Amino acid sequence: MKLEIRIGRSDDRHARVVEFERDASRWKISLDGRLLDADAVEIAPGTFSILLNGCSHEVHVAPAHDGTLTIQSGLKEFTAELPDPRAWRCRRHGALEAEGRQQVSAPMPGKVVRILVQAGDRVEAGQGIAVIEAMKMQNEIRSPKSGVVERFLVQEGQPVNAGDILAWVE
Repeated sequence: MKLEIRIGRSDDRHARVVEFERDASRWKISLDGRLLDADAVEIAPGTFSILLNGCSHEVHVAPAHDGTLTIQSGLKEFTAELPDPRAWRCRRHGALEAEGRQQVSAPMPGKVVRILVQAGDRVEAGQGIAVIEAMKMQNEIRSPKSGVVERFLVQEGQPVNAGDILAWVE
């Protein structure tokens, strides 16, 4: 996936090309063709935890009304344009929702500190179902789709590794 990010005011923009490439369970990120020392994990729909040159950043990505993406990191805000606007057409009118039976996995190692719903509860896409504490920060884990929580495979207080299945949503 290639993103052309324009940074600055609308009358004085500096275009940068950012490329994201999936490699097994990691993302490779390059800026203007130069590979960065970076790792990115989607911790919630539209929210990414990015480790860039040893510094951690939480980045929020949201579709804008004009078809671009608004990217927020701390107090900074950027605009990104995709080369093919049809790639995100579903996200312009709401969140993209997974279909079929979905597993909810831990995006990072940590400890389950709270389970927000019970097996058998109906949930909406993006609704929080559990909270994992990692490095003294609490991260809400959200449902990838609307449906019923089939079962939980973890309990409060249980340590988890990145990729461990927490629950199934059908």
